[in-house]
Amino acid sequence: MGRRTRRSWLAGAALASLVAVAARPVLAHGGSLGGAARESLTVPTWLMLATGGAIVGASFLLASFATDRSAVDAVIERRRTVALPAPAALRWGAGALGVVALVGVVVTGFVGPSDPLSNPAVVIVWAGWWAGFAMSTYLVGNAWPAVNPWRTAVAALPDLGRTYRWRFGAWPSVAGLLALVWIEVVSPLADEPRVLAVTVVGYSVVTVAGAVVYGTETWFDEVDPVARVFRYYGAVAPLGRDRDGSLSLRLPGAALASDLLDGVDDAAFVVAILWVTTFDGFVATPAWRDLARGLVGFGYPPELLYPGAMLAGFALFFGVYLLAARLARRTAPTYVASETLARRFAPPLLAIAAGYHVAHFLGYFLSLIPALFAAVVAPFATVNPGLIVVPGWFGGVAIAGVLGGHLLAILAAHATAFDLFPGRLQAIRSQYPFIAVMIGYTMASLWIVTRPDVPLPYIP
Repeated sequence: MGRRTRRSWLAGAALASLVAVAARPVLAHGGSLGGAARESLTVPTWLMLATGGAIVGASFLLASFATDRSAVDAVIERRRTVALPAPAALRWGAGALGVVALVGVVVTGFVGPSDPLSNPAVVIVWAGWWAGFAMSTYLVGNAWPAVNPWRTAVAALPDLGRTYRWRFGAWPSVAGLLALVWIEVVSPLADEPRVLAVTVVGYSVVTVAGAVVYGTETWFDEVDPVARVFRYYGAVAPLGRDRDGSLSLRLPGAALASDLLDGVDDAAFVVAILWVTTFDGFVATPAWRDLARGLVGFGYPPELLYPGAMLAGFALFFGVYLLAARLARRTAPTYVASETLARRFAPPLLAIAAGYHVAHFLGYFLSLIPALFAAVVAPFATVNPGLIVVPGWFGGVAIAGVLGGHLLAILAAHATAFDLFPGRLQAIRSQYPFIAVMIGYTMASLWIVTRPDVPLPYIP
């Protein structure tokens, strides 16, 4: 056995051991992915409060004592170039895999098993793609531009070359992201394969048409919400591309301190990423159930509950963030416009969104590994696979994910402040409103993670 083969074998064994330890060989049989997604975490209240205190303390220490500009820059800017073997072949293989997966999702969605846990369309989309692949974009690096099946398909089609109306900016992608998550919440996409297949076909038609009309680069860079989510999540990852196009290894979250966004509309999209992940968890809590029943009792139309909550929550999250940008000009008097502050301090929020995403989906992904394996091996068989039940202590892993995302966000915000302001005291004071907002977002995520999950009210 060669050294490289031995290392690969050992890495595979270590990964299998990690999954086995983290998720113990206790299997449960379930009827839908929705049920699997709503397995609640067992986390003591004292642990949540202690973690919240640690977050506040660490935030204060980082913002108050890490004042050596050269040291901060050295940490953020450290890079190591990485060369991939046969990049053209890897890109071709990733594109082919994406197209095959898309075709498989559509075909099995229409003609595959009706049981969602046995249907490859449902399992691959939710467990393999939205949970597993999405986590890879911020834990490893963003491979979506290569895997994206719609981008691969459009490359073979003509480009009509219409000019995109830039005054729209990123707002169409904000609306698209809010709409996609709202549809995911209120429709049986995780329970009915044919509904999911119809949705995928509809999304494919819109995406391909948009890319043909406005061009591949414009559509996937500015409009398509899925591509934009993965691109921004990729800024959290340790593996990414520098401005010269080279692939490099860096500190996780280091790219968040760079000037990633073009305007306040891009900052709104970043806040939308954070909000939709929060919304997806919030609507499964007892607090939302009680609030929804109270609103309907006062005469609020049930059919407007979820779109109203989606829009109101986003407005609240974005409004609070814009307020922090304005307050920062008071805590650190400056000629820098509040719009510029909002644009520059938004990328660190992606680390918080990634932390909550991993807290929300890591246990879900691990529990569905048997279903994912069965869906790939026997795509047209009803196998009723078991679900791995994660142990009670796994809630601590979820909290660690939220905490780690918050700390990366604070580090990135600290580096951003030192890049924007010439004086140390001014740089530190400018962060106070943003740190307060970050703590609020993070505590909301911790609270949701530790609440018991309940069925969504007023969803048939």
